[in-house]
Amino acid sequence: MATFLYKLGRLAFRRRHFAALIWVALLTLAGVGAASAPVAGSSSFSIPGTEAQKAFDLLESRFPGTSADGATARVVFKAPAGEKMADKDNKAAVEKAVKVLGTGSEVTDVTDPFKVHAVSKDGTIAYASVRYEVSGMELKDASKDALKAAAEDARHSGLTVEVGGDALQATPETGSSEVIGIAIAAVVLVITFGSLIAAGLPLLTALIGVGIGVSTITALASALDLGSTTSTLAMMIGLAVGIDYALFIVSRYRAELAEGREREEAAGRAVGTAGSAVVFAGLTVVIALVGLSVVNIPMLTKMGVAAAGTVAIAVLIALTLVPALLGYAGRRVQPAGRKSRLLGGGRAAKKPGRPNMGTRWASFVVRRPLAVLLLGVIGLGAAAVPAASLQLGLPDDGSQSVSTTQRRAYDLLSDGFGPGFNGPLMVVVDAKASDAPKTAFSTVHDRIADMKGVVSVSPASPNKSGDTAMITVIPDSKPSSVTTEDLVHTIRGAGAGIKADTDANVLVTGSTAMNIDFSQKLNDALIPYLALVVGLAFLLLIVVFRSILVPLKAALGFLLSVMAALGAVVAVFQWGWLSGLMGVEETGPIMSMMPIFMVGVVFGLAMDYEVFLVTRMREAFVHGEKPGQAIVTGFKHGARVVTAAAVIMIAVFSGFIGSSESMIKMIGFGLAIAVFFDAFIVRMALVPAVLALLGKRAWWLPKWLDRVLPNVDVEGEGLRGIDDGRQRDGNQDRKLVGV
Repeated sequence: MATFLYKLGRLAFRRRHFAALIWVALLTLAGVGAASAPVAGSSSFSIPGTEAQKAFDLLESRFPGTSADGATARVVFKAPAGEKMADKDNKAAVEKAVKVLGTGSEVTDVTDPFKVHAVSKDGTIAYASVRYEVSGMELKDASKDALKAAAEDARHSGLTVEVGGDALQATPETGSSEVIGIAIAAVVLVITFGSLIAAGLPLLTALIGVGIGVSTITALASALDLGSTTSTLAMMIGLAVGIDYALFIVSRYRAELAEGREREEAAGRAVGTAGSAVVFAGLTVVIALVGLSVVNIPMLTKMGVAAAGTVAIAVLIALTLVPALLGYAGRRVQPAGRKSRLLGGGRAAKKPGRPNMGTRWASFVVRRPLAVLLLGVIGLGAAAVPAASLQLGLPDDGSQSVSTTQRRAYDLLSDGFGPGFNGPLMVVVDAKASDAPKTAFSTVHDRIADMKGVVSVSPASPNKSGDTAMITVIPDSKPSSVTTEDLVHTIRGAGAGIKADTDANVLVTGSTAMNIDFSQKLNDALIPYLALVVGLAFLLLIVVFRSILVPLKAALGFLLSVMAALGAVVAVFQWGWLSGLMGVEETGPIMSMMPIFMVGVVFGLAMDYEVFLVTRMREAFVHGEKPGQAIVTGFKHGARVVTAAAVIMIAVFSGFIGSSESMIKMIGFGLAIAVFFDAFIVRMALVPAVLALLGKRAWWLPKWLDRVLPNVDVEGEGLRGIDDGRQRDGNQDRKLVGV
């Protein structure tokens, strides 16, 4: 591996014009494809194998033309204080608004609140439902403007008017904090390298990689049904790993220059050594992201594969474009004097003086491994305590900012019709096998009406053939509550008895039921996913480190960091701690996909630092140093760069906390805090402490396994053979000259 990458690095350095041209061409091609691609709609949300999805598919086939996936809007009206909606002027304003709403070119249906009894018991709140033939993301601006204009006209009559639903759905914005995160990364790079050119290379290559990845996703979004969240997550992860991977290559290149090597040779060795770590670190991230497909939720699979593709591009750029740009930069990436010594490598590092911070910290941990280990484990354990109170759900209008019209409409409906009105359950009765469908519909209606937690049950609405009906059930609790979830399970539990009596199948769907099934499916898949991802990465790390205990320690450390990060997410987004600082206006259940997504992404990123840091220790150990000294050497050369990489990744992820979408905000915070825990507590403290306690046993590998495993040579041992060969050739040349 090291020898191959060494040759690749030298080739990219030598043929830098060709390498740079290829990547510029790919960026241009992806950009043209993104610019000419049709606008993508919202990603379809399906959960194969669940009851809610089966019911949804049944509605599609039995109620054709209903546009079940079309956008919806609820225009909510509230009368002025002391008045009723039935008052002459208020009623006229509502009827006018309904008439205007029905003239839209994409509107399929509008309900008049006075005709369908959509007025609250106290007579102060009413709503009109609007259904469109296309999804919210595909809705034309003219239709959205008409909806807003109708609401504004009604406001002029003195009514309070708000619009809920997904008809006004907009692409999420990340805000200025994303730019601030990149700016912080730039500052960290400048401080780390002491050179603007050296600092600019990782940023430039990361932006090129993200540009290619996100543009490709945009170009394929319509064809592959990719939502806007997919490109945002790919950008988030691609930026972080792209900067980090280039950072390690550039740092090693500078160290090789400081050793007195020629520029091409330094580039080759940087890619051969640090590049090997980049390849295996990237592989762990890709495995973790692609592994999300085992959950069998198409949306999650697409997000994982798209992000994995962006990571793969980052790896290829680090191995080819970075050495090519180093060729253009010349020796300007290498500062002289004191700044060179800060990197802990090269001749400057051999000068007598005070050891760097990494050396001093590692020496302290080696002397006090048990105390450091206990303190780190207790600290992470305390941070993980809130995770025991984890409640899962999916965000709805109730989780949006109170400044949005969707949230205000949600609150008005809750006030007028009860908290469960925002999460109605759709019960589908399939009576095709029944001899008396009408009797079956009536039986289902009556049994649900008698259940605890039900506010109202609508009459059955059969299809044209009369073999299938829809029944709307309004719970007495809000959509995200445990009580509503229990009601869904109660209705489904009664389905067996109803089928025995009427030969009719009862299925529960609707957004609330879909969210419940989504959360359950993710929970069921978490353990198999964890076993698959950790298992594959464990095998990969055995090959990299040629050890059993080092990969085991890496996996256990990851579990500590991810549990602590989940605890922090619960404390902020569910309990409300520091919610104002994070811009969280509404606390509530944690997004259902958060645990499994964090497991995947954080595991991959955690292994980045494990590979980068421990390979330097392994390299020192293989070259003859004692275990304790190898730990110190690894920190001497790698701690500063790993620290910079972690700070950069935290800054990039933190930039997405400013997103207007709660899911992106939560993921940005979760990944940022997870990287902090993993890099600075697990990898910087627990890893050296455990390795110090294990001693030589840390690098133990059964002899039979050592013979079976391929030798990938991450430490660059094969490159020493190149040096030896050149030295022999040099000695031979000197002998010939002497003759």
